[in-house]
This record gives sequence, C-alpha cells and structure tokens, in this order.
Amino acid sequence: MSKHQDALLRQWSMLRRVPRYPAKVTVQALREKLADDGFEITQRSLQRDLNELSGAFAIVCDDREKPYGWSWQKDAPSLDLPGLTPAQALTLAMAEQHLQNLLPAPMLEQLRPYFLAARQRLDAEPAPRRSRRWLDKVRSVPATQALLAPSIDAGVQDAVTEALLHERQLDICYRRRGERTDAQARVHPLALVQRGPVLYLSCRFYDYEDVRMLPLHRISFAQVRDEAARYPKHFSLDEQIEQGEWAFGSGKKIKLVALFEAEHGEHLYETPLSKDQKIDVLPDGKLRVTATVADTPQLVWWLLGFGCGIEVQNTKALRTRLREAAIGMASLYREKRRGTPRL
Repeated sequence: MSKHQDALLRQWSMLRRVPRYPAKVTVQALREKLADDGFEITQRSLQRDLNELSGAFAIVCDDREKPYGWSWQKDAPSLDLPGLTPAQALTLAMAEQHLQNLLPAPMLEQLRPYFLAARQRLDAEPAPRRSRRWLDKVRSVPATQALLAPSIDAGVQDAVTEALLHERQLDICYRRRGERTDAQARVHPLALVQRGPVLYLSCRFYDYEDVRMLPLHRISFAQVRDEAARYPKHFSLDEQIEQGEWAFGSGKKIKLVALFEAEHGEHLYETPLSKDQKIDVLPDGKLRVTATVADTPQLVWWLLGFGCGIEVQNTKALRTRLREAAIGMASLYREKRRGTPRL
C-alpha cells in the first residue's frame, strides 16, 4: 500500500473515531484507538492531521480546559461510506417518524445527523423522485377512532427517557385525572409504552411493589435522581402486555365463546384473537369463535362495537356487562315522548 493510501485510510479511521459533541476525545486517546486499527502515528503528526482536517470537515477542538478534546460539531452531517441507497434513506426517514416519542433524547440526538442525511439523500434524488414520494404514500393509521395526541413537556420527556436509559429514580409532579393540583412523588421508571396517541410511563411509586401506569402528558415536572431504580421481581413488559394489563385489565384470562354474524367475524380468520382461537361454521352461517383472551375493558369496548352482530355465549360476568351497557344505550336512544323529535 502506498504512503498516500495509508494516510487516506488513517485519516478516514480518525474521522470515524471522533465522537459527536458534547462527547470529545483527546489526542492521546485517539492515537491509542488508531493503534487498535493498525495505524501507528506520533502524537505530533496526529495533531497536525486533526488541524488540517478541521479545515475541510466539521470537527473542532475544545481547548477551554485540559486535556483538550476533539469533537464533531453537534449539527454536523453524518459521515459514512458507502453512501445511502434510496431504500436505506427511506427506512431511516420512516424510522424517524415512528421513534420520536420512544427513544431517549441522547440517542435521538445522536441519530439526527443520520436522519438529516436520509432526508438530504431523498431530496437530492433526480426526477421523478419516486423514492422521495414514497413517504407521501405510506401511513400507519389506528384501527379505532383516531384521537389527537396530548401535548407532552419536552423537558419531562427528556428526563423520563434519561432515567429509563440509565435506570435512575425520578422526582415528579403529577396531576391525577379530575384534580386541580399536582402531587409530588418519587418513582422508579420501568418502561415506556405508546398506546394509541398516549405515551405511558410504567413505574413504581416509592418502594411499593405494585406497578402503575402514568400518562406522560399529566407529568408537569421530572428530575432524574442519583439513586438507581429498583425493578420488581420477575418484571416483564412483554408479559404485562400479553396479560392485558396495558388494556387496563386485571391480568386474568378468560375463555371467550361468541357467536358472530358471518360478515362481522370473517376478519378473525386473518387476524385471530389468540393463538388457540377456533372457528366453527354453524348450519345457519354464523361463526362460533372460541379463544383465550385477557379480560379487559378493551375487550368489552371491542365486543360492543359489533352491536347485535355478536352474542357472547359463556362467561356470565361478561354477558352481564354487555347487557347493562346495551340497556343503558337503549335508554339513551329510546323514542322520546310526544312533542319531542325522534332521535
């Protein structure tokens, strides 16, 4: 390999080893990293390379205090080879749309240059820009009534994601539904869950074992503590979801047996209620669906949505809830007395 090629590869490796602001790397540490890559260079030559590269790339030296350190500027575009393909750029652009609320702020900040590079790659695509227009052709829509997302304080979200990332406790001010004043608490953050338009924090209050779910938009203040967060024994977010706790249920499972009118139940062939779901076609064309499901308010809302197109055959408690809801709705929509318009 020629001297020129060796210098080019060394400088490329050097640029990749320089972190993004506010992180920084000293010349000595960078020299050790380059040695790990197989490049031997004196500290003086390395300093000269960095000074020369700073004229062409967005790298800067923080000389406010020793030891001095080098960083990529915070808003510098990402530098990587090979260049992004249209498919890679599309994937990054779509990931940016869906990860805004779920990634810790420091991680999201590190990814922003890549997201920017993806958008620039798509914008630079020559006509007819089919890849760029793909973003206008793909959407994720809710299966239920669409609701607007509540506003979340940016400082609160940053503190919550930082505490989750570093597994630290949080001091919060939180307002319960229907109350006018905030309550203060110390919590152990456990997980972050996006449920429809609402972002929830799964956490423990103080040293209690029970797990609570707090909508992030009701937290007005959050500050990370130094103490480590403590997780309950055998905590599993996936198990919580599978048991229906994130549908606000008790965690109990029931065996559901329900009769569906064919047009209301046919979609369950393609999107089953559970892994053990069974569908029997009855002589009158109705579908008898049997499945083990979590007993949750979400289940009741879903069943009520079919109106008279479904009948729950077992589970007395569930039939009672549906019957009471139907009676209440009937009383609301009953025909008014004479002189009052019919609804």
